[in-house]
Amino acid sequence: MTATERLTTAQRQARLDAAYRHCAAIAARHGKSYHLATRLLTPDRRPAVHALYAAARTADDLVDHPGADPAGDLADWSRAALAELEAGWSDDPVRLALVHTYRRYDIAVEHLVDFLAAMTSDLDVTGYADMDALDRYMWGSASVIGLQVLPVLGTARGVAREEAAPHAIALGEAFQLTNFLRDVAEDVDRGRVYLPADLMAAHGVTREQLEAKRYDARFRELMREMVAIVRRRYDDAAPGTPLLAPESRDCVRAATALYGGILTEIERADYRVLDRRVSVSKPRRLAVFACRLTAAQLARVRVTIAKPNSRSSTGA
Repeated sequence: MTATERLTTAQRQARLDAAYRHCAAIAARHGKSYHLATRLLTPDRRPAVHALYAAARTADDLVDHPGADPAGDLADWSRAALAELEAGWSDDPVRLALVHTYRRYDIAVEHLVDFLAAMTSDLDVTGYADMDALDRYMWGSASVIGLQVLPVLGTARGVAREEAAPHAIALGEAFQLTNFLRDVAEDVDRGRVYLPADLMAAHGVTREQLEAKRYDARFRELMREMVAIVRRRYDDAAPGTPLLAPESRDCVRAATALYGGILTEIERADYRVLDRRVSVSKPRRLAVFACRLTAAQLARVRVTIAKPNSRSSTGA
């Protein structure tokens, strides 16, 4: 009998609770807008979203903040996560919460495989020829994130998960592209460019210019076109929000407003992202949260009235 098998039910639950708290702390520390939006979720859904965020962040950090052997570290983490998902338990807090979330919400393991493959590609791939190539990368880095979160958010009565899936994919891509535009300078310092090479060439922007952090009218017009592309992804995602469970919609609306707000801040900065990191101010984040809070609370009340015999559980 292994040490894990000797754990009592109470001990296993205590470790699981601690694992979810650990993931919540990671989300609060690294994803302020994202974490604020999750506070609008029902308590039973919130830990799972924190777990998915923390797992993605942990794997991403193995690439973005590498140790002596980033390829080996990521491969080890990936193998452990997949083996533990099959076994149903992990002694690592992030992977334990991930395993529990995947099993509880019946999330397809292929989503994790595709995400880990995208993270692995970041070790070698330094640029993308066009939007099609970037979209193929984003399938693993962003699209599957939307598909992972979708079962946690739930869909409205009578709405199949497959109906909402394309919009969840579009939203994951919109969030990822927003990050790419905000983080151009940070990414090029890591040796990677997530701006399509053909669009860069069309505007006369070179990789060397990005590395030198040299802002000019050509870069501004490239960024203007990229912002327009990202806004269209948000437009593609928007019809999916009404398809979600009513008590999850305001979280998505808040996250969309906050991430979309980053695009607005980029525009206000005249697309100067090479020498600064734009962000949505704390007062603005709190205003968005307050705006959605009442609506989220009302949605919960309506759901409770509609299902008087329902019971909530944190699952953590």
